[in-house]
Amino acid sequence: MDLPGIWFGLLGILLIGYAVLDGFDLGVGILHLLARSDRERRTFLNAIGPIWDGNEVWLITFGGALFAAFPLAYAAVFSGFYLPFMLLLFALILRAVAIEFRGKRESRAWRRVWDAGFCGASLLASLLFGIAVGNAMIGIPLNSGGGFAGRFGDLLGPYPILIGLLAAALFAMHGALFLALKTPEGELATRLREWMWHTWGAFLVLYILTTIFTLVSIPRAVANFHRIPWAAGIVILHVLAIANVPRALYHGRRFQAFLSSSAVIAGLLVLFGMALWPNLVTASNDPRLSLTIYDAASSAKTLGIMLVIAAIGLPFVLAYTALVYWTFRGQVRVEREGY
Repeated sequence: MDLPGIWFGLLGILLIGYAVLDGFDLGVGILHLLARSDRERRTFLNAIGPIWDGNEVWLITFGGALFAAFPLAYAAVFSGFYLPFMLLLFALILRAVAIEFRGKRESRAWRRVWDAGFCGASLLASLLFGIAVGNAMIGIPLNSGGGFAGRFGDLLGPYPILIGLLAAALFAMHGALFLALKTPEGELATRLREWMWHTWGAFLVLYILTTIFTLVSIPRAVANFHRIPWAAGIVILHVLAIANVPRALYHGRRFQAFLSSSAVIAGLLVLFGMALWPNLVTASNDPRLSLTIYDAASSAKTLGIMLVIAAIGLPFVLAYTALVYWTFRGQVRVEREGY
C-alpha cells in the first residue's frame, strides 16, 4: 500500500471539509458589517452560532494528522509560517470571543467593538489561509535541513496576496449563499441576493487573474495534468461548478447554488493537491530540497496504525457533523435568547 499517498489524500479530505464548512463561517464574518441593524447582525450570528465551533474540528484534525503523518513537513511549515500561524490563531480566537461576548451587554459601543473584531478577524483568517496556499504553490526557500531559509516578508509576494484575496472573495460568496438559505424572505434576503451576485463577480475576476498568473509564472503547477489522463475532467467539472452558481441564483435555487459553491471550494483544493503532488513543501531556491510525501512521512507502521484509527474515527466525525446540521436545519429566528 502507498501509505504516504493515502495520507496525502486523507489530508486533502480534511482540508476540504474544513474549507467548505468553516468557509461560510468566515464568509458570514466578512459580510457582518454590511448588516444595517443589530437584528440583522444577530441573524448572521444565529445562523452560524450552533455550528461554527464544530466546523473548526476539521482544522484541528488536519493539523494533528499532518504532525503525525508528515512530521518533517510539519516542522518545515511551522518554521516558515510561525508568525502567520500565530496571527491566524489570534484571528480564530478573536472570532470565537467576539461571537460569545457580543451579546453580553446591551451597549451599542460594546457591540460595535465586537462586530468590528468579528469582521476583521474573519477577513484576516481568510487572507492568511489564501496566502499559505499561495506560498505552497510558488514554494518557500528551504535549507538543507528542511527548515525555512527566508524572512517573513518573503511570504508576502504578489502571488500569495492574490490567492489571499481570492480566498476572501470565495468565502464571502460562500457565506452569502449560506445566509440566503438561513434568512427568511424580507429586506435582508433581498440585499443578500445582491451580495451573492457581487461576491460571485469578485471571485470570478480574481479566479481568472489567478489562473493566468499560475499558468504563466508556475509552469510546474500543470505538470501532473499532462501525466494524468482524467485530470482534464476535474478542470471541466470545476468550471461547470463555477458557472452553475449564477445559473442557480438566476432560477432561485439557493441550495443548489450553495452546493455548487461547495464544489468550487472542493475543486480548487483538489487542483491544488494535484499541482503539489508529490511535494508537501516545495523549495523555491532548489527543487532538490523540496520535501515530498515520501521524504517527510512517518514510518510505515505509524501510518498504518493511524489509518486504522482514521477508519474508525472519521465516520464518527461525519455522523456528528451531519447530526448537528440536521438538528439546526431551517431558517433563523431571532429571539430574546440567543446570540
